[in-house]
Amino acid sequence: MRPGSYIIATVLVGSVSAFRSLAAQACYATANSMTPTTWHAPAAVAEKAPAPGLRLVREMPLPGPANRFDYQSFDASTGRLYMNHMNAGRTIVFDADSNRVVTEIVGVPRATGVLAVPSRHQVYISAAGAHEVVIVDDRTLKIVGRVDGIRFPDGIAYAANAKKVFVSDESGGADVVIDGETGAKRSTIELGGEAGNTHYDSVSHCILVAVQTKNQIVAIDPISERIVQRYDLPGSDHPHGFTIDEPDRLAFISCEGNGALIVLDLRTMKPIQQLKVADDPDVLAWDASWHRLYVSAESGVLSAFWLEGSTLKPVGEVRAPHAHTVSVDPRTHRIYLPLENIGGHPVLRIFEPASR
Repeated sequence: MRPGSYIIATVLVGSVSAFRSLAAQACYATANSMTPTTWHAPAAVAEKAPAPGLRLVREMPLPGPANRFDYQSFDASTGRLYMNHMNAGRTIVFDADSNRVVTEIVGVPRATGVLAVPSRHQVYISAAGAHEVVIVDDRTLKIVGRVDGIRFPDGIAYAANAKKVFVSDESGGADVVIDGETGAKRSTIELGGEAGNTHYDSVSHCILVAVQTKNQIVAIDPISERIVQRYDLPGSDHPHGFTIDEPDRLAFISCEGNGALIVLDLRTMKPIQQLKVADDPDVLAWDASWHRLYVSAESGVLSAFWLEGSTLKPVGEVRAPHAHTVSVDPRTHRIYLPLENIGGHPVLRIFEPASR
């Protein structure tokens, strides 16, 4: 072997290995499936049907004026809940273990989407009023970066395989890509319609976006930053919010236009169930270990469902004015419902499911 050829060979082998590793993480989305053929679902555990109803555990005041809340993000590693007090232009940081407000992050006008990424010690906040995404250090709770030039940033997802952040630009009709390591804007992916929420699916390694004005779900490869598939949603009207049950390969999609909740099978990309929910449904919260889904509606209803097999079954509802947003603590299974105006002040109502 000539001098230096060993080094060259080693580099080439390393490059091939890196390429294979990268290819293995590429988005899997065919015309009729987002579930790789090599993937196997974890063994299902039979569960007894839960008792219906939700029990109010606590009601407590929240700081700020009596106006609208939007998305929330729960960080199970710290027990912190980040609640966007949208029309107050701030994000409330709430400690779920001590039931107290830690602080408010200000300087985020018209705060819509929010996502905590514990692995990066970062919290991303869509400040739609400033047409930017704000980056917060979760150790100091101080703003450390801003990404501007986004018409109306909304939902946020983090693609761990690509170390990139994807942001729905609702009125801009696009998904904006931010480098998770540098905080710089990488690209803008045109969707051809208004963007609803955005999520990452770690089974398919794809970013999913609801394109609400086209009644579609779009799959994006986070590595190439390109759309790879579009899926029509029969029965939907303006699908905006959704969440994913990865092990069961289901997506739950709320449709603002017709008050529908659609269950989409990610193995076939076909709707398998459609339920009627309250008018103007938006934010959903999924409790993966207890198979509970919560759907909040601006019209004033929080609906609870239990997943039996692949079928959602209603297990109760709560009526509260402008119940627009909901989150769940995966550790305690408690449900968090911030309300904009109860007696002239914002409040947080904390519920828990009836005993299993």
